Amino acid sequence: MTIGFIGLGNMAKALMGGIISKGIFDPQDIIGSDPMEAARESAAGKFGIQIRDNNSDVAKDADIILLAVKPQFLKVAIADIMDDINDSKLIISIAAGKSLEWIAKEFEKPVKIIRVMPNTPALVGEGCAAVCPNNLCSDEDLNVALEILRSCGTANVVTENLMDVVTGVSGSSPAYVFLFIEAMADAAVLGGMPRKQAYEFAAQAVLGSAKMVLETGKHPGELKDMVCSPAGTTIEAVKVMEEAGFRGIMMDAVQAAIERSKEL
Repeated sequence: MTIGFIGLGNMAKALMGGIISKGIFDPQDIIGSDPMEAARESAAGKFGIQIRDNNSDVAKDADIILLAVKPQFLKVAIADIMDDINDSKLIISIAAGKSLEWIAKEFEKPVKIIRVMPNTPALVGEGCAAVCPNNLCSDEDLNVALEILRSCGTANVVTENLMDVVTGVSGSSPAYVFLFIEAMADAAVLGGMPRKQAYEFAAQAVLGSAKMVLETGKHPGELKDMVCSPAGTTIEAVKVMEEAGFRGIMMDAVQAAIERSKEL
């Protein structure tokens, strides 16, 4: 079995690294194309994959075609390969906001399609992806897609009506977390801590806190209460955050991302 990547950007490279390191595909069974020569050379040099000059050749030679392009370029990418796709090939799309129905309509024929919303922590093996197949996909097709995505993090099946929500809560959220880490580090610098050390303290605190949520199974509110000693420093900080509307701001931010995803 071969897999073809149309688009060789960061997310494609993260997935390539994962599937090669986990032994899901050998480098010689991975094919890629990209309009940027630098991207083609980078992928070939780093992973030893096969490179094709155009998208059509990737689609002809691959059993699974992963569309790793931005939403605004998906229509062109599909037009490039539609004549090379048959009912035995599996299409996986990571383009935000493009529904299964929209993608199927662009192909103008019955095609097995799996829609995916990944996120950038896949670059360090800690991605979180949502997966939604159309009704032409078999259980085997779905399992293959899940195996590919789980090579660099977690992946779970959701109904398509939740894909925009996934975009807001995990697809876009690394940016919210990076902003949070930067703000905490800025405060530490204001308090006299060197910048590099401030980033390390703030980032490790976020990493450890997230791990506690996932591994203890405790409600985040319960974990928060464990840190908040009576009349202590943490509850004072929480009071400031609540007065500033921290929760409402975060909910509004996620909702804004959801609505924007619906518009794409």
